Amino acid sequence: MPFVSRTILGVAAALAAFLGFTSPSHAVSDEAITADRPPQLLSGFGFFSDARAQAPVDGVIPYDLNTPLFSDHARKHRFVYVPAGKAAAYDATEAFAFPVGSALIKTFAFPANLDAPDENVRLIETRVLLRHEDGWQAWAYLWNEDQADAVLKIAGAKVPVTLSGIGKDPVSFTYSVPNKNQCKGCHALSGEISPLGPKARNLNRDYDYPEGAHNQLAFWSDAGALAGAPAPEDAPAVPDSRDEMAPLEARARAWLDVNCAHCHRREGPASNSGLFLTFGERDPVALGIGKRPVAAGRGSGDRAFDVKPGDPDGSILIHRVESTEPGVMMPELGRVLADHDAVKLLREWISSLR
Repeated sequence: MPFVSRTILGVAAALAAFLGFTSPSHAVSDEAITADRPPQLLSGFGFFSDARAQAPVDGVIPYDLNTPLFSDHARKHRFVYVPAGKAAAYDATEAFAFPVGSALIKTFAFPANLDAPDENVRLIETRVLLRHEDGWQAWAYLWNEDQADAVLKIAGAKVPVTLSGIGKDPVSFTYSVPNKNQCKGCHALSGEISPLGPKARNLNRDYDYPEGAHNQLAFWSDAGALAGAPAPEDAPAVPDSRDEMAPLEARARAWLDVNCAHCHRREGPASNSGLFLTFGERDPVALGIGKRPVAAGRGSGDRAFDVKPGDPDGSILIHRVESTEPGVMMPELGRVLADHDAVKLLREWISSLR
């Protein structure tokens, strides 16, 4: 069963208290973040003053990305915690260097209907990245049926989801909460787990904080959570891939950067493909333009080029992004549905190439 009873949750809460992982009311537990074993309940970290509403406590900063990773239309609530007196070190191209004791928190949720995204929202899982002395640790927590708390799931879980608003009829699929090892499938760079989203180019945008709209890089800096950041106008930024007022190529590259480049980069696990999709890549061939694949097979869909200028249907990239077939679809983890908006965008971009 995907959910855990109140009785088990109560026992887990008592155990967490016994192990010393409970926090004072509305305060983050630094001990829980750096412990060898995380608490059984998400509440043991103390990240939220109202977990159901995803309302963070003081010191936990909500954030968003210019272009987010597609995860079967899931809504995502992102938060960062940096211990008092410490700060993440700014990096112009890669994820910031966070100090020991930091946490990155991301909750995945689905509304019943995508046309009413703030109504009947069901929290599914919360993933946490915890910065220890020896590197990052990744853990997934599954929300219980009454949405009061989430339980640690080292082995992962399968959750049935039905969504309206994608097409004429509701779509049902199985959402996968990753197991401990699967987290490395996306987050492992050079063998080490690393954050992916909190990069300057992704964060350089306004966010509607309770105090009002404010640029995220400036807000993090003012809050003491980030050190060394330039003024926002001097920092890199990618557009929202859904913003049709932004340049077409930049929108397509932004989507590829956040959805594909954690593997398709020169130091990534897909480096042997020769296809490098980071936003800063400038070599057209490395971007796949006019490039033949390193290996053929069914993943190529009998197409001869990764990106064939002017011909989306002749491009392997389109074949793999619009596929939902395991072993063919890309990204290969984190989705079972196709991102139809992204397929449309990438088709327009490839059609524009000459």
